Amino acid sequence: MPLPIPAPYRGRFAPSPTGDLHFGSLLAAFGSWLLARHADGTWLVRVEDVDPPREVAGASQRQLQALMAFGLHSDEAIVHQSLRSDLYEAALQRLLREGHAFECHCSRSDLAASAGVHRHCVAKSRRPDPAVRLRVPDGTTITFDDGVRGTQAQDVSREVGDFVLRRAEGYWAYQLAVVVDDGAQGITDVVRGADLLDSTPRQIYLQRVLGLPTPRYAHLPLVVDAAGRKLSKSDAALPVDPRAPLPALQAAWLALGQAPSVVAGVADVPTLLAQARSGFDPSRIPGTGRVELAAAHNNAFIFAP
Repeated sequence: MPLPIPAPYRGRFAPSPTGDLHFGSLLAAFGSWLLARHADGTWLVRVEDVDPPREVAGASQRQLQALMAFGLHSDEAIVHQSLRSDLYEAALQRLLREGHAFECHCSRSDLAASAGVHRHCVAKSRRPDPAVRLRVPDGTTITFDDGVRGTQAQDVSREVGDFVLRRAEGYWAYQLAVVVDDGAQGITDVVRGADLLDSTPRQIYLQRVLGLPTPRYAHLPLVVDAAGRKLSKSDAALPVDPRAPLPALQAAWLALGQAPSVVAGVADVPTLLAQARSGFDPSRIPGTGRVELAAAHNNAFIFAP
């Protein structure tokens, strides 16, 4: 019997417009692009703009312009989650109809005794705007093989609990939107920062409930400052300078554990990307989970003023 032909590789970079592109985001974009190109696959860009209170005006456009300056172009039309509510609503109604989801009237204070983990409703009163949660049965443990970090396991029922699909404010939760979109776009490989590793088991469980295929996952090192803080929470989270893309791309290449000689002395972005594509070795990506910004960029790295 012939072996099944694997589906063509389809990866994506999915930034949230909560600020300009910083080095950690560039590392995730470049790493996901390299892995897609290494597999002769397709690389997509999706704007995850379903959290209006956290969005920064104009950030989405500046992020996309920065990606273009770094030579990282989406192979298909860019998707904006803010325009895809009908897809999320259809998935939510199906989950409600099949009994996998339920309205939750609990407030944060109601769940304080269980450290925020929802296992059964303890609401003191009904809310006019309840959240909708996914029902996670006791004993739901998800195990998966991460392409960078190795075997991972999480008891979603105990460590996460019944998680939110639509927030009380009416906004779509990240977990629902990302699962629906990865399924709709035929994503076969999710490559992203290690800060999202903890979200993966609940996304896999939601994929199973919805009958969607589970992509392969690879979580790249998280870039931290000298104090060990994630860049988005750090004073070091200055935007990368799209007017001088080469130093930042070279720094991201080093942070991905790649051989410095591959991109040394290049004069322009197209040449760097071409050499990076041919010289990329996925086995060199650090599996430690984090890389310090200072070690990655040396003195050549340029931030935007």
